[in-house]
Amino acid sequence: MTGVPASATGGSGRPVPGGKLGAAAVNQASLWNIANILTMIRLLLVPAFVVLMLADGGYDPAWRSLAWAAFAIAMITDLFDGHLARTYNLVTDFGKIADPIADKAIMGAALVCLSSLGDLPWWVTGVILGRELGVTLLRFVVIRYGVIPASRGGKMKTLAQGTAVGMYVLALTGPLATLRFWVMAVAVVLTVVTGLDYVRQAVVLRRRGIAERRALAAGPSAPVEREAER
Repeated sequence: MTGVPASATGGSGRPVPGGKLGAAAVNQASLWNIANILTMIRLLLVPAFVVLMLADGGYDPAWRSLAWAAFAIAMITDLFDGHLARTYNLVTDFGKIADPIADKAIMGAALVCLSSLGDLPWWVTGVILGRELGVTLLRFVVIRYGVIPASRGGKMKTLAQGTAVGMYVLALTGPLATLRFWVMAVAVVLTVVTGLDYVRQAVVLRRRGIAERRALAAGPSAPVEREAER
């Protein structure tokens, strides 16, 4: 007994490339593409970032610089993995789930660490994380009616958040410390504005989807009946 099913060997005992084993091998290999590997690296950077950020009480400039490097690498991989997946047809179910989790994990870890150290007010962390969680849940609620596309404002929000959080991770003083306050203010404003825009899009998408379903349910009989009444 070789353990190879006949359906995969064509009855000859030799594996056929198009058989079930071949398909399974392709599916297994597709998981280990460059886009997914970048996503996995970003997930692994989350605990590493937390350790570096909180090392030696969380206020040592050297450790904070290393934490910033981990955060920066995570943000850079975020820019490339989605683009690579779409450009080279490397989209997988794992990537669809892991990519947004990795994005929110690194940002959430940074915000919570900064607030726990007293560098950032907790209400800022609450607004940003609340918005991200709310938009994610909103996408799942309206997914039956369609997908809310990423907007230019959303991309600007992501850039502003990454820049602001990165500046707070570094032990900045003087004018740069003042500058990071205003960058974070811009990030918070964009976070709220784009969050409200997502709510608006979700409402419009839901209404449109309900209208289309009702139209399909009514079918062509309604116009025929109205023509008959004339």
